[in-house]
Amino acid sequence: MTTMAKEPKSARGKAAKSAKAGAAGAAAKRGPARVRESREAKRARALEVIGRLREAYPDAKCALDHENAYQLLAATILSAQCTDERVNQVTPSLFARYPTPEDLAGAKQEELESIIRSTGFYRNKAKSLIGMATAVVERHGGEVPAEMEALTRLPGVGRKTANVVLSNAFGKAEGVVVDTHVKRLSGRLGFTRETDPEKVERDLMALFPRELWGDLEHLLIFHGRAVCKAPRPRCGGCTVADLCPSAAV
Repeated sequence: MTTMAKEPKSARGKAAKSAKAGAAGAAAKRGPARVRESREAKRARALEVIGRLREAYPDAKCALDHENAYQLLAATILSAQCTDERVNQVTPSLFARYPTPEDLAGAKQEELESIIRSTGFYRNKAKSLIGMATAVVERHGGEVPAEMEALTRLPGVGRKTANVVLSNAFGKAEGVVVDTHVKRLSGRLGFTRETDPEKVERDLMALFPRELWGDLEHLLIFHGRAVCKAPRPRCGGCTVADLCPSAAV
C-alpha cells in the first residue's frame, strides 16, 4: 500500500492563507448574501454600522481641499476618474490662476489644460470647467447656486457633484453622494441590491435618516479606502464584519 507524504506545515499555512484570500475575493465578487431581513432589522443594523464607523473614523470629512463653493465645485469636476490626492496637488495652482468664476470663465482652453493635465481627461475637464464658470457668471451673478436643480443644469455637473457641493459647501442634505466606494460598500453591506448610482442613492435615502446622509458618504468612503477595498476587502480587520452579509470571516 502506498502512503502519502505529509505536506510541510509551511506549505499548509500558505495554502490556508491562499484559501482565505480567495474566499475574501470570491465574497467581494459575489456580493451580499441573500439574507431575509425585515425593514426594521435592516435599518437597525445599518444604524449600528454607521455608529461603529463613526468611532473608527472620527475625522471623516470631504477629502477635497477647498475654501468655498466655487473651489469645491471645480475640484469635484476634476476628481472624476482621478484621486483626491492628485486633485489637491493641482487645485492650488488652478485657484491661484483663476481665483473666481469670472476668472475661470475667461480662461483659455490650452492654458487651463496645461494646469489640470495630470488629473486625466484634461480636455473634457477644461471644457466643463470653463462652461461651468461661464454659466455661474451669466446665470447666477458669479455665485455658485445652492439648489440641486440649478447645480445640475451647469455644464459638467451631475447629481453626484451637486450632492458633494450642497452637503459640504452649503450644509444641505438633498441626497447621498454615491461614488465607487459608496456604491461598492452599500452592496456588500446589504444596504441595496441596485448597481445604478441613482437607484443606490434612493435606497440609501430611504434607509437612513436625512441627518445622517452627509456623514454616510464620508464614512463609507473612508472605510472603503482603508479596509473594504476592491477587489479584496480586509474582512479580518473590519469593525463591522459581524454586521456584513458579505464578510468572509
